[in-house]
This record gives sequence, C-alpha cells and structure tokens, in this order.
Amino acid sequence: MDEAGPIGVFDSGYGGLTVLKGFVKKLPKHNFLYLGDNARAPYGPRSFDLIYEFTLEGVKYLFDQGCSLVVLACNTASAEALRTIQQKDLPYLGAHKRVLGVLRPTTESVLDHTQTKEIGILGTHGTIRSKSYLIEIKKFFPQIQVLLYQQDHVFVFQ
Repeated sequence: MDEAGPIGVFDSGYGGLTVLKGFVKKLPKHNFLYLGDNARAPYGPRSFDLIYEFTLEGVKYLFDQGCSLVVLACNTASAEALRTIQQKDLPYLGAHKRVLGVLRPTTESVLDHTQTKEIGILGTHGTIRSKSYLIEIKKFFPQIQVLLYQQDHVFVFQ
C-alpha cells in the first residue's frame, strides 16, 4: 500500500479518530491522512443529497492528496453515500481507487457482541433513516432482533 500513498480516513467530525487509532495500531507500517469535516458537522440531520455531496467532496480531496484507498469512518456517510460513490463515481475517479465504509465490518461482527440475539443501533437521523445497518445485519444474521434508536424514537425489527 505504500506505493499507493497514504490511506485516507474521512469523517464528518472527530469520531473517526477512533477508527484512525485502530488502523495505526493494526497497520503501523502504513501512512494515513485524516480529514474531518468539522465545519459542516453533524451530517446526520442533513438530506441524502447533501450527505452524498459532502462525502464525495471529502473523498475527492483525499484522492487528490495521493490516497488510493479512502475509508469512510462516518456512520452517516457510510450508510447514506458509500454505495452511490462506489457505483456512480468510482468508475470516473480511477479504476485503482477504492472507498470503503465502517458499516459492513461492524455488522459482520455483531453476533460476537450479543448473548440475547438483540442488537441496538444508536445513530443519527441519517444513519437510522437509511436502514443500512438493519439491512446488513439481516443479511448475515436474520435471527437477530434489531432495535434502531434515533433521538426519541425506537424502531424494532424482528
């Protein structure tokens, strides 16, 4: 990955620093470039179009800085914009460039973190609205009950 430049880590604020810390610990021989869009945080209450636009701007910026891999450390950006960027924009941004999110690896491990077969997801309006966590968890573990929490609302899915 060294020839491919640093690994870009994008978040709408500071929360992604936790993801970056994990990467640095697990991949100490790699270089990283972190971009936190604090000026426009939080992304959660914004529309899909704005979340997509802001996330794409961040991804393009990190690509311009020499990153060929960008990880969306933001749940809202992963839930709302990742798939569209992967399908619509990456073919034009470069065949060797990749954008990944935190949603899929998180959902693949949920069974390791429950004894009751119930999972609670706390998220922003955008993350919960997308139902991305619900969809991904149900792909891997259809037997798990998922509770989505967003401010004063709880949504239960069997």
